[in-house]
Amino acid sequence: MTDTARDFPLSKEIALLRQAWWLHDARWYQAVKTRFGQEAANELNAEVMQFVARRVATVYARQHPTGPEATPKDVATTLEALARLMFTRSMVHLESTEFDPNGTWETVVSEHFALRMLKASRSLDDYQCPCLELRAGWFQGIGVQATDEVIECMREGASVCRFRACLK
Repeated sequence: MTDTARDFPLSKEIALLRQAWWLHDARWYQAVKTRFGQEAANELNAEVMQFVARRVATVYARQHPTGPEATPKDVATTLEALARLMFTRSMVHLESTEFDPNGTWETVVSEHFALRMLKASRSLDDYQCPCLELRAGWFQGIGVQATDEVIECMREGASVCRFRACLK
């Protein structure tokens, strides 16, 4: 083992890997935007985000299956676990709330690093959040059918991003 490898415990290595991946994603988005335009960057970003989210959720579901009788709280707990796999806690803060007996719940995102980075790079105005595609990938990967909608969006000036999902 090299000295450098010993300097990073596994948890720090994983956090560094996540940050490096998201840095790659940001630079990729900017490169596509510059070369092919904002519309292409948004479209490809959403497509790739859904693919990656579905893949992460599929792998996760092999070890932690979500059964057909899953409650909204069960699904929300799984989505929170998937968020922790894809993002460090300092990158994204999210919480599931407002559970309804009819299968509906809300997810509130109070911090998202991507929006900060997009604002800093002056790319926020025409950016289209791929949040619904990300969440659709998670639902697909864990084998759950749900409707999902954006209630509030920080990119559009809200103080938080709020999503409402309902199990089918």
